[in-house]
Amino acid sequence: MPRVIFWDVDTQYDFMKADGKLYVPDAEHIVPNLKQLTDYAHGHGIRVVASADDHVMSDPEISERPDWKDTFPPHCMRGTPGQRKIPETALRDPLVIEPAPGDAKALAERLRVHRGDILFHKHRFDVFSNENVMTALEVLDPEDIVLYGVATDVCDKAAVEGLLQRRPHTRLFVVTDAIRGIDRDASEHLLREWGDEGVRLVRTKEVVEEGLVEALARATA
Repeated sequence: MPRVIFWDVDTQYDFMKADGKLYVPDAEHIVPNLKQLTDYAHGHGIRVVASADDHVMSDPEISERPDWKDTFPPHCMRGTPGQRKIPETALRDPLVIEPAPGDAKALAERLRVHRGDILFHKHRFDVFSNENVMTALEVLDPEDIVLYGVATDVCDKAAVEGLLQRRPHTRLFVVTDAIRGIDRDASEHLLREWGDEGVRLVRTKEVVEEGLVEALARATA
């Protein structure tokens, strides 16, 4: 089996549910696909690496007068129901990694012995603002990453572009029917751009029914 991880971007109540604080348009429509992907990963021994906003009012991203580029209205506030992941993407025995400087060697050792999923908390939309993400990637050293979640043109964008820059030799798959964006035109443009940059654009069915992961295993055998 190749080193595959599933990368779940911010599938939290405030983004995924229509009554959430910062609902991504049509995000509820992808919940069944998100569940299929999560169940597939857990059923096949594939680790899920997830990110989640964990905000307090003093975070620079939070503003009552947002510009919708660098600042956004209050959302995913720490300790609120809106900050939690939706049940369909619940993690198994997650190791929560906070965005705080620490002992990289100690974290690497914790990651080496941990057998469950991983959850990166973040105070900004870019998962790589959590400086411990790179330590985790070095330990996991994935050959393939299957990415999904929200929002295409904000947090997905930061994750995809960050991975392309930092892991150029890792094959990156984006599950196009398991993501949603805030701006539809911008999101469609990004998908075309990512495809041009070598990202494999796939659908949920290809992953869970047509055996994408098994095909990768055969290709690397």
